[in-house]
Amino acid sequence: MGVVGYFTAEIGLWSELHTYSGGLGVLAGDHVKSAADANIPLVGVTLLYRKGYGRQHLDEDGIQTETYRDLDPAQHLQETGMDISLPLDGGELWAKVWRADITGVSGHVVPVYFLDTFHPKNTEKHLDLGLTLYGGDDWVRIRQEYLLGVGGLRLLDKLGHDVDGLHLNEGHCTFALLEMLGKGWTREQLAKRVLFTTHTPVPAGHDRFEWDAVEEVLGDLLPSDAKQLVIDAGDPEEGRRISMSHLAVALSGPVNAVSNLNAWVASSMFADHHIAPITNGVHHLTWTSPMMAELFDEQLPGWREDPTKLAHAGKIPTEELAEARGVARKVLRELVQTSTGVRLDKNRLTIGFARRFATYKRANLVFSDLERLREIGAGKIQFVFSGKAHPRDEGGKALIKSIFDSAKDLQQDIPVAFLEDYSMATGLAMTGGVDIWLNNPIRPMEASGTSGMKAAMNGVPNCSILDGWWPEGCEHGVNGWAIGEADDERDDVRDAQNVLDVIENEVLPAWNEGDEKWCELMRASIATSARFTGARMISDYLRFYDSFE
Repeated sequence: MGVVGYFTAEIGLWSELHTYSGGLGVLAGDHVKSAADANIPLVGVTLLYRKGYGRQHLDEDGIQTETYRDLDPAQHLQETGMDISLPLDGGELWAKVWRADITGVSGHVVPVYFLDTFHPKNTEKHLDLGLTLYGGDDWVRIRQEYLLGVGGLRLLDKLGHDVDGLHLNEGHCTFALLEMLGKGWTREQLAKRVLFTTHTPVPAGHDRFEWDAVEEVLGDLLPSDAKQLVIDAGDPEEGRRISMSHLAVALSGPVNAVSNLNAWVASSMFADHHIAPITNGVHHLTWTSPMMAELFDEQLPGWREDPTKLAHAGKIPTEELAEARGVARKVLRELVQTSTGVRLDKNRLTIGFARRFATYKRANLVFSDLERLREIGAGKIQFVFSGKAHPRDEGGKALIKSIFDSAKDLQQDIPVAFLEDYSMATGLAMTGGVDIWLNNPIRPMEASGTSGMKAAMNGVPNCSILDGWWPEGCEHGVNGWAIGEADDERDDVRDAQNVLDVIENEVLPAWNEGDEKWCELMRASIATSARFTGARMISDYLRFYDSFE
């Protein structure tokens, strides 16, 4: 197999390199790490954002504001000394090239290249293209995506990579397809050599731009029949604007979604196009807490090289598992107290919720009936939340504020902490240190939900709506709990009651049984996570990579 070019607009390789916003970027990081572990000749291409994604600040009322931190790439990446240029706006767009080497368990290296517009030859407008992730208007976004897709391929040419095929992580990368056509690939070759991954059934997750604005940037690279391609791919706007995802589907060969349910949903979005399901997975070495990793080293030798060994978690003794869990819980309690001043009780059930604060995720659903929640949980439960709303998402910001309002109402009976400025490091502390992982999106809008996989890997049972990956993983009462039924349509009142029903009637009774019962749930969770690792995910993608010709 030759080189596979993996293109993504954001990537989360480690917490301090803030070139990611949420699950999409962190998944991209897990993808390249897993490819490195599997010795796959993958090359990653992305953009460098000098101010990254907004840093979240929350006041005492839960009002979110954002600031942007300057990122010094020299602290995180290798300077290659290379640059590239593209024609743009009557002149040239220049980009420096930085590199991160991701080393797998056997020593194989996957390079990830970052294109940086902070170049002395650029105009001020072009310098600003590399400031923020998802922070600009359409003028900025189109040019960022032009640099990623077209510039990224020209970089691979300059580096001497003979690319067998491309893997595009979402529609932000679509312009790479047009560059390949410009290089002489036929559409038949594209169909055999490009895999497109779509993640979201939410319309806002698919970029749409005005045709004339795109043509201004791309010029002759834009095919004359591009509008018809978008229409034929099932665009609900019927080509009024360019839908990057629909154009990608029209020109790619195989297309995959990121869970079985997500593939079914995506099939209704793209006309007459088979959508293959490849359920996401998480990189086991990144997302296992230090305490659990040490335990696995003792009890499941070889798990680092072969994470399928996690399936044998049933043999981990209760005493050792409870001890590791106790340390991870203490770490989280200390983080919460230091960061928020909220004191968590080691004897209470800690419910965790951390993800992007998009409205469809319904972060405040559990607080819909505070009186009943008090009756169920006073003196028994506590909550830890974390997550950012997009800087322009007023609905998501309102959700955060509502959680702060509920926390004030409940503070005498049920502690509620909110960890500010969610990051990969925060995510690891939470998925290792809470007792259950709560997830209650509007079904079927959760494409996958990798945070729940990370929790399961650390022995934390999921308590979730049957959306995303959970219908594939859930064994109700064995490794966690389902909220509601698999065919439930949206009903916020019913779903809110179902959440409380499960906590009252199933979760708390299991908790009250003590360590033996809880460790049974933990062992089952860890065993389940063996099917949701990056290693399994990359092996599924490999069959597509092997087909590139």
